[in-house]
Amino acid sequence: MNTPSASPCSLPRSTVTGVRSSWAMAAFQNAYSLVMRFSWSGSALKSSASAAVRSGHRAWSFAPLASLPLFPSGRLCVELRLAELRKSSAVVEYERAIQTAFREVADGLAGRETFGRQIAAQGRTVASAERRADLSAQRYRAGVDGRLELLDAQGQLYAAKQALLDLRRGEFGNAVALYKALGGGLIDH
Repeated sequence: MNTPSASPCSLPRSTVTGVRSSWAMAAFQNAYSLVMRFSWSGSALKSSASAAVRSGHRAWSFAPLASLPLFPSGRLCVELRLAELRKSSAVVEYERAIQTAFREVADGLAGRETFGRQIAAQGRTVASAERRADLSAQRYRAGVDGRLELLDAQGQLYAAKQALLDLRRGEFGNAVALYKALGGGLIDH
C-alpha cells in the first residue's frame, strides 16, 4: 500500500482519518499483466508442456500488457479528492446518527422520570377531586348545596381524570420511544 506522500497529487491529508482511500490510491498505480495464449489444432490435449511445444500442431504465445493513462490531466487527483470527501461525509453522517441516538435515549430516560412525577401529582389531584365530588354529592342530597355545585365538582373530577389519562398515554408513548431508541423493535413470527 502506498503512503499519501507517494501520491502524484499533493493533496492535504483527510482530517478525519489521515489515511487516503486505498481503492482511490490504486488508480494511481500502473497496471501490468502477462497474457498467455495457448492454441491447439489436434484432437487431444496433452498434459505436459514439453509435448505441446514439440508437437507441430500447438502454439504458445506470451505477451506483456501494460495499462497506462495517456492524458489523465488531473482526473485521478480529482477522483482521489472526491473519494476522501465521500469518506469524511460518511463519517460525519455516522457521528450525527450516534449523537441522535444518544439524544433520543437521554430524552426517553428524562421523560420517564418526569412522567412518573407528573402522574403521581395528577393522581393526588384526582383523589382530591373525587373527595370533593363525594362531599358535594352528600351536601346536595342533604339539601345544603345546589345542583350547580355538584355538577361543578363532577366536571372538575372528569377533567382531572382526563389529564391523568393524557399523562399515562404520554408515558406509554415515551416508553415505546425509549424502547425503540435502545434498539428494540417488532418481532415478526
